Amino acid sequence: MNSHAASSAPCPEEAGKTLAGFIAAHPRLLVLTGAGVSTASGIPDYRDLQGQWKRAQPVSYQAFMGRELTRQRYWARSLVGWRTFGRATAAPAHRVLADLERSGLVELLVTQNVDGLHEAAGSRRVVDLHGRLDAVRCMDCGARLARELWQEALIERNPAWSALSALSAPDGDADLEAVDFAQFVIPPCPSCGSRLLKPDVVFYGESVPRERVGRAMDALGRSRALLVLGSSLMVYSGYRFVLAAREAAMAVAAVNQGVTRADGAFTLKLASDVGRTLQVAASILHG
Repeated sequence: MNSHAASSAPCPEEAGKTLAGFIAAHPRLLVLTGAGVSTASGIPDYRDLQGQWKRAQPVSYQAFMGRELTRQRYWARSLVGWRTFGRATAAPAHRVLADLERSGLVELLVTQNVDGLHEAAGSRRVVDLHGRLDAVRCMDCGARLARELWQEALIERNPAWSALSALSAPDGDADLEAVDFAQFVIPPCPSCGSRLLKPDVVFYGESVPRERVGRAMDALGRSRALLVLGSSLMVYSGYRFVLAAREAAMAVAAVNQGVTRADGAFTLKLASDVGRTLQVAASILHG
């Protein structure tokens, strides 16, 4: 597969025109989205333009499951961060992708994000590869409950913590430090009483459910091209789809302002703002 690097950073109008041409030539897309699609909704991303972490890595599955203090720290930070994350609304990129789906141009949208904003914008053919943060799961009995209800339980048992504030972090928690997390009370599961509850998302060190990967790969096989939006692809769970597309000699385009793990594999890369580029492309496609 030939690689054509973007000529520096095209303005969104130029990038949108180029992207419209790519979509018109490949009118059945598997779309893979990452954190860069949701930054316009006020949700921070993980990495800088060089693909490096902007902050400490998120908590791992093994650390979360292995130590109560780690869970106390997570849920304390989540109590504070959810006030911002839970109110996030769809950005232009989410709305344009929903419109492209309605126009029959998107075979499936696979997102690495856990914010549910694609569905909020109206997309229906979505695989939430890493799950959804708006649900909580008991790791003992498997019961699930809405994150909003869990937030009420967290505040009820930790009223003083609800007055704290901190900068939002990408996974819906907050950069809350210099407090005694050992004093934080994790509410019990309403079904079994266990206090081992976890957001219904895939943590680092945890495997993506096989059926989600299978559904996405099946859709890739029905698609004409892969379009990557706002992702550095540094995590294998998303990068695997670029590898599969290359194996199938399929065209792969990306709109991302920073470096990615797959820069040598793209047919087309546009280092431009995702939302504005999509808006321009959609206006051209819809005439």
